[in-house]
Amino acid sequence: MPNEATQANSPTGTGSSRCNGAGLLRLDLAHFEYDPYPIGMISQVFEPSLYEHLVETFPPIEIFRFMQTHGDKWSLSELNHPDHYHRFLRANDDWRRVYDQVKSNSFIAQVLHVLAQSKIELGLNHGSHTSTLRRLRDKLLHRTSHNLKARFEFSMMSAAGGHILPHTDSPQKHITLVLSMTRPGEWNPAWGGGTDRMRPLDPSNNFNFVNRYLGFDQVETIGTMPYNPNQCVIFIKTFNSLHAVKPMRGPATAMRRTLTINIES
Repeated sequence: MPNEATQANSPTGTGSSRCNGAGLLRLDLAHFEYDPYPIGMISQVFEPSLYEHLVETFPPIEIFRFMQTHGDKWSLSELNHPDHYHRFLRANDDWRRVYDQVKSNSFIAQVLHVLAQSKIELGLNHGSHTSTLRRLRDKLLHRTSHNLKARFEFSMMSAAGGHILPHTDSPQKHITLVLSMTRPGEWNPAWGGGTDRMRPLDPSNNFNFVNRYLGFDQVETIGTMPYNPNQCVIFIKTFNSLHAVKPMRGPATAMRRTLTINIES
């Protein structure tokens, strides 16, 4: 996907890690699994009363854009209905505060620190945290520079068959955080909705850095991060970071609501 606007356009195996949890998103405790690629879970990512208010004020479906490219989902972002997106953020103080934190340099640095503490070193030097001398040296040596940006997207999928096909994410993505936005007891786990990590049945499909989508009949599921309230699933883009949301089996009136944050070049 193309890069979106930056902060200047603001409307305003397992392992664990601890870091400074300052801010609205509390990333201070993440538990990771590493096979076949790093994927982690963060519970209670928002303070409970704030989370309750964010769920209650989640954008209405009427201002979303329906997308049916590699699955069925509704999206509201800086690319999809941007006027509605920025109008919503201007009118909702708590959501605007979350947006501002995600768009800040400190947020990206915090996520990189969480990963590094769990032995996930991506070799990324973020923006102002890279010295001028080092940026000049990288340019002279023709090294790839990483101008990292965070993309903030509201997403929804219907519990009646909504899904995302198996994929590894586009090459410019580095880190994805998927935050659940559902009330306690609102979502029935029997409907599905979890983030499945997968591997291809045919080993020749294993190296897939360019993000070739596969069918559900071409993969096997090796683990699932369930869709639970107030949690964040965080995973890393690799050549084999195959994941999906299988077709859900719930009522059409129920929506799998998420906040998706991508850190990308």
